[in-house]
Amino acid sequence: MNPDKQIILSGLLAQVNTSPYVIVVDYTGLTVPQFTELRNRLSDNGAKCTVAKNSYMRKALTEAGLPDIGSELVGQTAFVTGSEEVFAAAKVLKNFEKEFKKPEMKVGILGEEILDADKLKSLADIPSREAVLSQLLGLINEPATRIARILLEKFDPEREHFKSEGAEESSEASGEETPSAE
Repeated sequence: MNPDKQIILSGLLAQVNTSPYVIVVDYTGLTVPQFTELRNRLSDNGAKCTVAKNSYMRKALTEAGLPDIGSELVGQTAFVTGSEEVFAAAKVLKNFEKEFKKPEMKVGILGEEILDADKLKSLADIPSREAVLSQLLGLINEPATRIARILLEKFDPEREHFKSEGAEESSEASGEETPSAE
């Protein structure tokens, strides 16, 4: 193989091996500024969009031992990989497609699983790890927050309820009678 082609293939192979996912998109019709914007948005979410010859990517996927998606590698395709969550990259692609009507997600590989476009779009709807952790933390903290509110309500000296009870107790202790309304 030509040394220049081997360098390209090595780069693609390294990119595929370090990423837990590969998403194939058809970028036909995207303008250069739109494609640049897409790359920037993906980069902000820990993903990278690469354009390479389909035959090079097919060979890189085969050498990496990933499932065969060769039938989807036709036309103007770009490859999205990343070091972070696939959810974030899928969300960026889905939102970008909604905004510009392009690019179209074709197929993806997550681990050893092949994902079609519908599965990729459903991945985009899953909240990020941070969002799930914050929801979980909120659920864990909820009982403690309720207890704190109850205790605060019961024993806060600034509350009217506590003052009226305290006034009755102190007047009884001093031996004074509290006037009663008749």
